[in-house]
Order: sequence, then C-alpha cells, then structure tokens
Amino acid sequence: MLIIGLTGGIASGKSTVSGMLKRLGAEVIDADVLAREVVAPGEPAWSEIVATFGEEILNSDGTIHRPALGSKVFGDPTALARLNGITHPRVIERTEELLTAYRQQNPRGVVVIDAPLLLEAGMEVLVDEVWVVSVPEETQVRRVVQRDKLPEAAARRRIRSQMPLAEKIKRAHRVIDTSVSLERTMEQVLDYWKDIMEKLNGNGRENSGIVYGISPEAVE
Repeated sequence: MLIIGLTGGIASGKSTVSGMLKRLGAEVIDADVLAREVVAPGEPAWSEIVATFGEEILNSDGTIHRPALGSKVFGDPTALARLNGITHPRVIERTEELLTAYRQQNPRGVVVIDAPLLLEAGMEVLVDEVWVVSVPEETQVRRVVQRDKLPEAAARRRIRSQMPLAEKIKRAHRVIDTSVSLERTMEQVLDYWKDIMEKLNGNGRENSGIVYGISPEAVE
C-alpha cells in the first residue's frame, strides 16, 4: 500500500485534488472530518478543550462553535499550540486505525491523508510521499474571505498561523499548482498518479480502481 500525505495552506485547493485522487481509485482520509469527530461532546478532547478555553466556545447543543474557538487561537501561538496538543494525538490515532483497516482491505491500494496540518502535526511519519498543493497567498486570501465571510486581516491571520508554504514545499516529494485551470491541475494529478502506479505495480496497469484517460469534467 502506498500512503500519500496531501497538504497545503488554507483554501489552497486540497479538497479539489483529493477529490481527483478519489476518482482515480484512492481511499481518502480527511483529517478535518476526524478532527471534528474527536472533539464531539463526550469525547475526551472535548472536555479538555472546554476546560482550557471556557464554555463560551460552545453552541447551545454542547458542540464546539468553531468560529468562537478560532477567535481564541488564531493569532495566539500559545493558545493554538495548546489546542493542537489536544487534538493532534487523537487525529493521528484515528488515522492509524483507518490505515490499518485499509491495508487489510487492499494491500496494493493507495490511501491519501488529506491534512492541512500534516507537517505541523508530525503526520508525515505515516506517509510514503508528501504532496503539497500550492497557490499564491493572495488567492488564498480571496478564497477565505469569500468562503468564510471573514475580513481580509482575519483571513491573513489564519493563513499565517500555519507553516509557510515555502517550508512545506521544501519537505514535499511532489507539488501541485492549483492556481492554474482545473484541466491543468488534473493533468498534474494524472501524471503523478501514473508514476506512483508504476512504483506499485511495475507497469502502472494492474491496480484495481485505477482510471486512465479520465477527463477533467469527471471530477467537477
């Protein structure tokens, strides 16, 4: 089994790329989904977060109000480190459980760990290759402002709370530029996919679930 760690900055296009890889036959582990699961009411991480940041971060139903929590940690490295120290170990544990299950199901398959904080959380030890999705910061800012309805200054704080893109690229095995068209992005993904299939199978033609010649329209 080959494990890809897919990472990049906020609003860089990771979801688009992971969707393409899923269409090509990869299993995808979404670290953001796992992060929500581990902080659900009743989970140990939920109790630790409430004890650390106060009940004012909760919705009326007891779930964590992510914008309220975000306002306490983005721009405050110490608070962010505390939050990450609570959530990251649990996310890694869940990820390892899923990897074990996928390895049993398909030892020659491909699994993608889609994790914005892959490198910050030390999850790169779980993967065979690190793929970084790259996009200019101004594009990130525009996307975050539009998507999350945040002021520009708040969007920049969120972006800069993560590891700089240049540092992620230094640690990458492969880089995907998503500032180009969807078609060109898909071409990059396909080129990399064919290469890893050759590594898995010797000729890149015998993996169950692999799709060659997929059109960009198929991933829209």
